Amino acid sequence: MLSSGRRRPPPPRAMRPLLPLLLPLPLLLLGTVALAQPRDLSPAGAQCLEHECFAVFWASRSFSGASEGCERGGGHLMTVRSTVAEEAISLLLQNREGRLWLGLSLSPSLSCTEPSLRLRGFRWVTGDRRTDYTNWAPSGQRCGERCVTVSRELRWEERRCEEPADGFLCQYSYGGSCPRLATQPGVTVTYATPFGAHGADFLALPPGSAAFVPALGLRLRCEDGEGAGPLWGRDTPGAWPCELAGGGCAGTCAEEGGRPRCSCPEGAVLAPDGRGCRSPCEGAQCQHHCVVAGGSFVCMCAVGYRLAADGVSCEDIDDCASEPGPCEQKCVNTKGGFECQCHSGYRLTDGHCQRLPPCWEMSCQQRCEELPDGHRCGCHPGYAVDPKDASRCRLYCNTTECPAVCDAEGVCDCPEGFLLDEDRLCMDVDECESGHCEFDCTNTPGGFQCHCPHGYHLRGIDCIRSLAGDGEEASSGDLELETHTPVPSRSPPKAEPLHPGVLVGIAGGALLSLLALTALGFHLARKRCRSHGSMDYKYSGPHEKELGLQPVASAQKP
Repeated sequence: MLSSGRRRPPPPRAMRPLLPLLLPLPLLLLGTVALAQPRDLSPAGAQCLEHECFAVFWASRSFSGASEGCERGGGHLMTVRSTVAEEAISLLLQNREGRLWLGLSLSPSLSCTEPSLRLRGFRWVTGDRRTDYTNWAPSGQRCGERCVTVSRELRWEERRCEEPADGFLCQYSYGGSCPRLATQPGVTVTYATPFGAHGADFLALPPGSAAFVPALGLRLRCEDGEGAGPLWGRDTPGAWPCELAGGGCAGTCAEEGGRPRCSCPEGAVLAPDGRGCRSPCEGAQCQHHCVVAGGSFVCMCAVGYRLAADGVSCEDIDDCASEPGPCEQKCVNTKGGFECQCHSGYRLTDGHCQRLPPCWEMSCQQRCEELPDGHRCGCHPGYAVDPKDASRCRLYCNTTECPAVCDAEGVCDCPEGFLLDEDRLCMDVDECESGHCEFDCTNTPGGFQCHCPHGYHLRGIDCIRSLAGDGEEASSGDLELETHTPVPSRSPPKAEPLHPGVLVGIAGGALLSLLALTALGFHLARKRCRSHGSMDYKYSGPHEKELGLQPVASAQKP
């Protein structure tokens, strides 16, 4: 069922072309109002120190909205870590009522505040919990309120982050600041900061701030300088009127022909901006040293170098190439200098080469004796030169008994061929009792001598029959001998009783040996028909040898 109704009459024909233009009019008006509203708020007050500025904004915002407002100006919600920051808040509030957001909030990961902690578990918007100061208002445990405001009483109060506060405090940090411009009476200067604060009462201004001097028609800008920190400047080079901050001159400002001009002290020149002063050596390419000379500079080199043809580089001087040379024997050139050296056998002492004694470079183990034609190694008493190495020494004893050499720990040593007894004496070992030689044996201190009968010669410790060139037996008539020094032992073996069977064997062997020697002697006695001699070679030590002939009774043929 259709309901009947009265239709709205169409608009007059004359107005139809205007409808498309009239319909968007409310939207255009709304857009105009929105554009008219400033995107960023201007602070109601600000205070600046050398490296920081604090500003107060009286505008109803939630915690997140207030944080965004501070970030638009390059800062963050204010952190209050000391009484200095609290005093800045007191100046900004000027006894005005209201609650302002601080940059302190509780992490969502914590279920509740922790009253035992200094910041109760809260964290600054800078991400840390460091502080030297707190000023909490008396309250109980308030778990649902995770942001903090401050009032005229300067007490910190916990508050829900979603609820709007009356305003917020912002903090801006800088590396340095420009000082307030010094002026003469009657000259007014107003300032504008990069975060939107305006006024004439600033004591310090951060980089990016502007200064307006209507009386002089000047607009200056606080800019980061090179090394000296932020400075006031302008795009036009040269000084401005000297009555305002000395014309901006780093040196002195003076009026010449009605125009201000900067000048620098001696040894400095004007910088490109016409206001600063710099050394002529700034930017110089000198490799070593730059020296100011009037209003210019000169490059110089360190000792041992000379200035190259380009006027800035330095070349090494070869000191060893000079005549006469700086050294007595050998000269080695180094970067910027030289080093004197001496030939082998000389030593550098106080800049002169002195000849070393012959024993200086020798590796004698104990002593070195200088001789007219050289040197020789020697040994301390109780030692003798090692026959295998003339620079080494070994223990030596030329008697059958001598004291042992003991160290601090009681470890004692004896020469080769000696044994240590319980009284720390070295006793000679009679090697002849051990049957080292095939025929005759003579014991010596630390060694022994083997002898061979006529017709034999020694090879090692064995007697070998000598043969003549035509295959006949040699007959020199001499007794061959060789001296042997056995490897020494540390201590004599302990005596042990022999088995009866061993004794019987020894006795039988001795009897057979006696019979064999008797038969051999009888055979030789019959064969010889002329007298014979035997040579006895006695070795008493590394330094002493005696050689002699001992007569032997001649055998006559029957």
